Amino acid sequence: MSDEIQDLEEKNEGEGQMRALTHLSGMYKEWFLDYASYVILSRAVPYVNDGLKPVQRRILHAMKRLDDGRYNKVANIIGHTMQFHPHGDASIGDALVQLGQKDLLIDTQGNWGNILTGDSAAAPRYIEARLSKFALEVAFNPKTTKWTKSYDGRNEEPIALPMKFPLLLAQGVEGIAVGLASKILPHNFNELLDACISYLKGKEFQLYPDFPSGGMIDVERYNDGLRGGNIKVRAKIEKVDNKTLAIKELPYGKTTDTLIDSILKANDKGKIKIKKIDDNTSDEVEILIHLGPGVSIDQTMDALYAFTDCETSISPNACVIMDDKPQFLPVSDILKRSADDTRDLLKLELEIRKNELQEEWHMLSLERIFIEKRIYRDIEECETWEAVITTIDKGLKPYTKKLLRPVTEEDIIKLTEIRIKKISKYDIDKVGNRIQAIEDEIAEVQTHIENIVPFTIRYFQGIKKKYGAGKERKTEIRSFDNIVATRVVIANEKLYIDRKEGFIGTSLKKDEFLFECSDIDDIIIFRKDGTYMVTKVADKLFIGKDPLYVGLFNKNDDRTIYNVAYRDGRGGTTYVKRFAVSSITRDREYDLTQGKKGSAVTYFTVNPNGEAEVIRVVLKPQQRIKKLSFDYDFSDLAIKNRSAKGNILTKYPVHRITMKEAGTSTLGGLELWYDKQVQRLNTEEHGEYLGEFMAEDKLLLITDDGSYKLETFDITNHFPENLVLIKKYDPAETCSLVFYEGEQEYYYLKRFKFEDIMRYVSLIGEDSNSKLITFSLEKHPQFKITFGGKHKDREAEIINAEEFIGEKSYRARGKRLTTYTVKKIEEIEPIIKDEDLQNTNENNENSSDDKIDEETKAEQGSLF
Repeated sequence: MSDEIQDLEEKNEGEGQMRALTHLSGMYKEWFLDYASYVILSRAVPYVNDGLKPVQRRILHAMKRLDDGRYNKVANIIGHTMQFHPHGDASIGDALVQLGQKDLLIDTQGNWGNILTGDSAAAPRYIEARLSKFALEVAFNPKTTKWTKSYDGRNEEPIALPMKFPLLLAQGVEGIAVGLASKILPHNFNELLDACISYLKGKEFQLYPDFPSGGMIDVERYNDGLRGGNIKVRAKIEKVDNKTLAIKELPYGKTTDTLIDSILKANDKGKIKIKKIDDNTSDEVEILIHLGPGVSIDQTMDALYAFTDCETSISPNACVIMDDKPQFLPVSDILKRSADDTRDLLKLELEIRKNELQEEWHMLSLERIFIEKRIYRDIEECETWEAVITTIDKGLKPYTKKLLRPVTEEDIIKLTEIRIKKISKYDIDKVGNRIQAIEDEIAEVQTHIENIVPFTIRYFQGIKKKYGAGKERKTEIRSFDNIVATRVVIANEKLYIDRKEGFIGTSLKKDEFLFECSDIDDIIIFRKDGTYMVTKVADKLFIGKDPLYVGLFNKNDDRTIYNVAYRDGRGGTTYVKRFAVSSITRDREYDLTQGKKGSAVTYFTVNPNGEAEVIRVVLKPQQRIKKLSFDYDFSDLAIKNRSAKGNILTKYPVHRITMKEAGTSTLGGLELWYDKQVQRLNTEEHGEYLGEFMAEDKLLLITDDGSYKLETFDITNHFPENLVLIKKYDPAETCSLVFYEGEQEYYYLKRFKFEDIMRYVSLIGEDSNSKLITFSLEKHPQFKITFGGKHKDREAEIINAEEFIGEKSYRARGKRLTTYTVKKIEEIEPIIKDEDLQNTNENNENSSDDKIDEETKAEQGSLF
């Protein structure tokens, strides 16, 4: 090709017609850069000034031109917008529908679609729109707008609307340009105004997204909306009953259709197990998920978050056009920029208003002089226009010293245009009052200009008061717990083993069944030579012939303890050890022995709660051995690292080791905490400490609607948001409870012990007007009644609960506290009785004795 070009050049040069060559690579480089710049600046990325993309700005400008207070057909709005936007009706229509669905700048009429279900809007000829009152107030002012020519030069369009509100953060935006993207999440209307006010007052503020679809959000890694940040959003799922879950709110960016599809896919893959789904969504979301028999509702709720779109991650990317180039700004800086722009726009509007008032004052003052001093009579003898102008100017000069500016020829011309009728009916007092009113308004405007920051704060406060009702936060800010997928996935596979050949897998259906599992589970495998490994569930996997143990592996599980005896090499010493396997590299081989050739495991048990058994050890007969068998208690052996050598069990050859007696846990109870932020139990010391729980222990739950139940302490349990008490259940504990009985309309007190009931039962009756007031688990509680209404002068009454009423069933109504009008009932300091003091002293003495014993032991231990 290069030879052909050279020949062509030589030929043209010979003919004297040499042409300049343009290389394709150069053209591509220049044109692509122009195209990329155009898409970034004029289509995809919003401007920081008004928070709008060009198409959105042109739509609003066209609607303002059409605005007469009535609705306009969307098709008509699209047609008018095409005068400014050169990209066709489809892009305009889509952008207009999106603006309308945000319910902020545009009032809509007709079927505009549904952001919850994903239903599209009706055709443009059927739906109507007009600018909202909010938009007219904050987005338009031709006096402060900078204009430019439209694409065809026939019209003018705004470079940016004079937006006096952080619209970009309120609406959010998503745009993909050439090599650049912008994703700014929507924020709450009232919180944005509060943040603007805080910024102008010099106070700190914090902004987090708020979505029209509600749901929940974890903003721990929001990073102020910058690149690299990440948020998690969740659907709001509620328990209807023990077999039904209801999705009430959606995660941002999802519709009921996409959410249901993801749930069905997870069900098809065996990640969750559901019976059916009912979609009852209309104005509000309601997706009912019905579970089959034997399916855990708490585990299913976690699985929905782990395997479906009920939980999604969003990565914000706050990119805006500022100073005619794309820039990445944190959300807080965007808000500060908007607040500063609003302040400057308000100041500019005040200055324009001040100039208008001064001009009006100037002309009224000139008219007053012109008429009061009868200067208009001096021009009766003038024969030329120049003489008229000169005569009026000469007549005004003695009185113009107090005017705000010099008199111009244009001013004099306006005076000549005054009609005789106005002169004849001229009211000096009326004009004087008007001039005084203008002077007062100028002084007021000047005060606002000099105090522009307080004026801007009042402006934001006025906007919030006027338009903030009904715009409360919809998305709940929460901390999410990390859901371990392997703990919540439904067991959708069966694992089999071929011991003879050394294979395990889900496809070996003709071989020995081991247990049910899921396709994402990890399996731990121990062999007789002491080696072990962790691997994933597979269709078929070679693990070595005749394995010792195959089981499910839970990462970070430090309560499953392996009790092991092993021989160190051929004919070597037998050791015992106890260890946990809580963290391991998948598919890497480890060794619980010391690695000598011929080592073998001679005893092995898996203990889910750290149980320690007693074993019987039988030795091989030898002349030196007098005792051929002995017992060993694993509870005497400390739990150490899995790579520890262990303790010597015997140096003699072992014939066999068998379990003599099953043991109990050496780990003690499970210490639990309750984290209110995520409404879950944990063992990581987050939240309120609940105590040490043994297998038979339960939790006592009381909700603010006056119900209670006992619950297991399973880590996967979900707890309701309206909990007022969660604690370890003590069957000997007495509850004193005050409630308002809705049917009788009186306050009652009752005392009872909680019964072992694993479902919610009401403590305050079934009347819908009944309500829980307070309760106490103290031994000798007291309550104070403060009276109100017509009995407000009555002295407060102290109720000793024990003396007032005896202990009865939780089903009893109790005893009425008073017939007087009650203002407040509250618990006060309980009564301290002598036996309580005695018990307290004994406990303190015991604690002191224990402390002395521990110190003595420590001293004695130090001697050795």
